[in-house]
Amino acid sequence: MAKTARPQWATIPWQGLTRWLTQSHYAPEHLAWQRRFMGQRLSLGLRVAVVVYFTFILLRIFRGVGPAYDTNGTWFIMAMIAQGIIFGSILVLKTPLGHRHTGWIFLLVSWATTLLEQGWATSRGIAFPGVILWTLVFLTQATLIPIRWPLHLISQIGVLLYYYGVNSMLGLSPVDQPLWDARQTVYLLWFCGICDISVALYERLKASELAAQRALQVEKERSEQLLLNILPETIARQLMAQQDAIASTTLETTQYPRELIADHFADATILFADIVGFTELSSRIPATDVVAILNTIFSEFDELAERHQLEKIKTIGDAYMVVGGLPIKYPAHDPVAAIANMALDMQQAMVTFSEYYERPLRIRIGINAGPVVAGVIGRKKFIYDLWGDAVNLASRMESHGQPDCIQVTKAVYERLRDRYHFQERGLVPIKGKGKLSTYWLQGKALRSQN
Repeated sequence: MAKTARPQWATIPWQGLTRWLTQSHYAPEHLAWQRRFMGQRLSLGLRVAVVVYFTFILLRIFRGVGPAYDTNGTWFIMAMIAQGIIFGSILVLKTPLGHRHTGWIFLLVSWATTLLEQGWATSRGIAFPGVILWTLVFLTQATLIPIRWPLHLISQIGVLLYYYGVNSMLGLSPVDQPLWDARQTVYLLWFCGICDISVALYERLKASELAAQRALQVEKERSEQLLLNILPETIARQLMAQQDAIASTTLETTQYPRELIADHFADATILFADIVGFTELSSRIPATDVVAILNTIFSEFDELAERHQLEKIKTIGDAYMVVGGLPIKYPAHDPVAAIANMALDMQQAMVTFSEYYERPLRIRIGINAGPVVAGVIGRKKFIYDLWGDAVNLASRMESHGQPDCIQVTKAVYERLRDRYHFQERGLVPIKGKGKLSTYWLQGKALRSQN
């Protein structure tokens, strides 16, 4: 037989009730925390209930404390049933079924410790105001399981409805007080209300805390991503680790010296590139157009660097700097050849840009290879940079070069001479170096292209 669908008029109220009971309006991370917390605290609460309820049984046995009208020991039978329900709930809570239905276990145990005694009293023809036990149960619930306040409210309403409603319908009253004792009623209402309010406020506070943590995590991820875009990944990870270490101390960052991040690399290949005549072009077109052109060109260079597994270092004005061989050496990767290939691609890109912008955009490139020191210095506006004579010489190769040419040092030429076409330029006077032999990189050799 097909399952009958719930009528439309009943669907909306039912969904609203389910949403209210499960507190599903909270964010997913809050609901995940709520499920974990509910399971952990309910497990603790059940064990506490076993111990507390057992002390009442012992008190009844050894001190005779309990209802005077229990003449045949049926109270102990009721108490053992309640303990059995609590023990059974502990076992069920360890199962997948129990994990999915912690709310029902909460209500079952709450009513087992309160309503069973009410049912027993009804069977004896009397109303029993178990205020001490009720308030102990409600307070324990609010203290150990301060979430999902609708469950707390339902557990309390169940007890009060039975005591006042069922006993009124059956005409039963307590032995020594009226059923509707005003002071007791007001006390219970306020006690239950305060417990529920405290639970609701705690969960709201926790929701705010989780929301703040989520927002903080989002900002942290954005900051880390920004750092990864600015610095090489290994360097960015070191900086983030240092910041986490500083954050875990009580010292102010200004009092906490940052560990120097600088490494020596015995063999790196450095490329400098400069757009020829761009300063003059900047004086003839609006600054916004200048920035737009530079952004387009350098974005293409960034893609080339990523494609050739190279590390962009920085841009200064219309100059671009990239390095190969650090901070990560890729397997089967020749950084000198990668730099040479990128330089050739940069030349080709500039031809395309000249046609696109209908302006003569030309580039001058210099390359050198040698030892460098690379790292991050200072505290603010971090930038990964290179230092060393090899860096200075690469810069001189660019500045002493010619438009639309790639000038390289002898160190680069010796490594690539069998795979690329070069034209010897001869001895060139280099500031601070005297005369050096330099070469023009003109393209790949045919066998290298194949």
